[in-house]
Amino acid sequence: MTVAEVIVDVPTMQTNRPFEYDVPSSLSEVVEPGMRVEVPFGRGKRKIQGFVMKLKDTSSFKGKLKPIDRVIDLRPVLSDEMLDLSSWLADRTYSFQISCLQTMLPSVMRAKYHQIVKPVDVEDKEVEQLFQGQDSIEVTSQMSDETINLINRLKKNNKIEIEYTVENKANQLKRQAITTTLNTIQLREKRSELRSNAKAQLKLINFIIDNLNNMPIELSDLTKVGVNRAAIKTAEKNNILSIIEVTKRRKPVGITPDKTTKMHLSKEQAQAVEQINQAIDNAKNETFLIEGVTGSGKTEVYLQTIDRAINENKTALMLVPEISLTPQMVNRVTGRFGNKVAVLHSGLSSGERYDEWTRIENGSVQVVVGARSAVFAPLKNIGLIIIDEEHEASYKQDDNPRYHARDVALWRAKRHKCPVVLGSATPSLESRARAQKGVYKLIRMKERINKQPLPHVQIVDMRDTENSAAKGDLSPLLQDKLWRVLKRKEQAIILLNRRGYSSFMMCRECGFVLKCPNCDVSLTYHKDLGKMKCHYCGHEENVPQICPQCHSKKIGFYGTGTQNIERQLNELFPDARVLRMDVDTTRRKGAHAKILKQFGDRKADILLGTQMIAKGLDFPDVTLVGIVNADTTLSLSDYRASERTFQLLTQASGRAGRADKSGNVIIQTFNPDHYAIKDAAVQDYETFYNQEMYLRHQANYTPYYFTTLISISHKDEGQTLKQAYWLKKQLSTVLSNNSILLGPSPTMISRKQNKYYYQIIVKYKHEPKLHQKLLDILNDTQADTKKGFTIAIDNEPQHID
Repeated sequence: MTVAEVIVDVPTMQTNRPFEYDVPSSLSEVVEPGMRVEVPFGRGKRKIQGFVMKLKDTSSFKGKLKPIDRVIDLRPVLSDEMLDLSSWLADRTYSFQISCLQTMLPSVMRAKYHQIVKPVDVEDKEVEQLFQGQDSIEVTSQMSDETINLINRLKKNNKIEIEYTVENKANQLKRQAITTTLNTIQLREKRSELRSNAKAQLKLINFIIDNLNNMPIELSDLTKVGVNRAAIKTAEKNNILSIIEVTKRRKPVGITPDKTTKMHLSKEQAQAVEQINQAIDNAKNETFLIEGVTGSGKTEVYLQTIDRAINENKTALMLVPEISLTPQMVNRVTGRFGNKVAVLHSGLSSGERYDEWTRIENGSVQVVVGARSAVFAPLKNIGLIIIDEEHEASYKQDDNPRYHARDVALWRAKRHKCPVVLGSATPSLESRARAQKGVYKLIRMKERINKQPLPHVQIVDMRDTENSAAKGDLSPLLQDKLWRVLKRKEQAIILLNRRGYSSFMMCRECGFVLKCPNCDVSLTYHKDLGKMKCHYCGHEENVPQICPQCHSKKIGFYGTGTQNIERQLNELFPDARVLRMDVDTTRRKGAHAKILKQFGDRKADILLGTQMIAKGLDFPDVTLVGIVNADTTLSLSDYRASERTFQLLTQASGRAGRADKSGNVIIQTFNPDHYAIKDAAVQDYETFYNQEMYLRHQANYTPYYFTTLISISHKDEGQTLKQAYWLKKQLSTVLSNNSILLGPSPTMISRKQNKYYYQIIVKYKHEPKLHQKLLDILNDTQADTKKGFTIAIDNEPQHID
């Protein structure tokens, strides 16, 4: 007897454990841990997907085990490493294990369920009415309430039965192609037999002779060179070729390999490469933190250490923070290592992602580059893991499982006995503190590789009379610098941390602000759409012509957005070519890469955008960076606000003067004396680090304390608050006096999508009973989800409102 332990696709606490199933003798040689299987679950004929976690010979269950219905995969889709990782991840992030398992796979490999209704009593009039001569019907979201009620009534009376089926959506892309078993001599013989007027056949055979080494060749490629389908069919009939089906790899959009060769290393780069290579050679699990100023050549360090891992017959994993950063970095990696590289990020289509995942899983590649979820890439024998811009908040997943890619990378590196490299010009305080304690090895790179000085930074106080009197949002100094850059035929980057045209609409008569009906935020004006939009729930409405409250026509738009700055730039510099890069202009697939390529090809003079243009971009002709409203992030109530501001300004400043031309940076601010802005202006990370660490110590925040955030939401504010106080009481029973329990308090935006949000914060150094208590809370509140409650636990949150 073979028994399989299966985690089923039902995300509830009651099913957050393996269930035992009998492995039928017909499948005993097939089923392995890591495979997806279809199993019966619960009463009736419900079929669901599950993951085989373990096989064993006996079961303690006294009754009869249900058998596995079928195997979905021909081989395991998750390795033993991934199965172990899912257990660790579920425990650490307070998530369902099934959610962790599914997170590791491309979305097309997640189950899609169909409910099929079949008649039992075929003579019943209502049954006849429902099926109308069909053998079965599928339950869909388009069905009317009357039909659904009829189905439920017939089911209760046993006049119909419902079957659940599982569809596997992971399909390979198939294409028709030609191939031939003939050699060159035989093909020439066939050619000599042709009639003189058989020009299409002659062209086809000549093409096959010239491309014999490239077989099979897709039919679409033949039609591109002028060979028609009729000629192909005739050649097939004459046994010159055969038509077959081939699997086509979907190539990710926007990847244009940037051919690069090994560069000569500076002294700092060489020292960094040597230390990391030693750890690769010795299979040593060490974590290196590279603190390198912008332009210090961290990317070349990454590339040369990846090269060492490949030469040692190992694989390498490189993470970049977000899709906007991926194109340039991916182009450099693919340019260096070619087809050995696979790309994984959220901008890929489901099919592209599945194809890339398949290439990694079958061992066709040695290097994976991607965003957060690429940390689960099914690489074997990993020799190096790199996390570029390791300070970025986007490495943390916002919903379950709320994992941090850095934590997963460290777990995998320990398993593979390999080094982890964390790189940043502005490391997170947590990582820098670990380096100070000796947990990480600190590597400092203080100089730019071309020996160019860091850009000259000027802080513009927008409270000054001259600046406050200036029309628009660009100070006279920034306008002058822009004019000079354009005159020299150089390029500039303008950063604004907000999209849309204006922040909000207000009546100048009564002060009315148009707010979202679902969230406690004002609607943002988007001029190109002619709409007022909510950036939280997506609600949009037409721009009012009169005030809804006092009916005045004195409607004004306040605040600044990227669209507004774009208009101002076009008015000030009508001959300048401006490219805008924000969420609105990059919705289409491949839009990020397209905009960056346009700018890189000198088809634009000014690149205007939000945060996404602040990091990792390398354009040699950019000599000016202007930062409008530098203190936007300082106004947030988050304790990381100063750190985020410093990082953003330092990263953005680093885009200027990266080649042989000197760079200038203009920072416009209403808080010129704030330490985060002053330190960013001189790119002095160490001074900022010491000041911020002192303040964190005073306020008992990370990295001096561990932090857990529990959020509670419900449509009724009173119910939310009541549940929050009950949770606080539960937590207080296990916490010692050394911990700090804050809340419940409303979040900064207390209502989103018609739900009220409250939060509780636990700060602690060592609380051995807390972990189990949080698991108990999840279990105890499971039933409350049916009453409309949502309770989320976030370990080490990146944002606290």
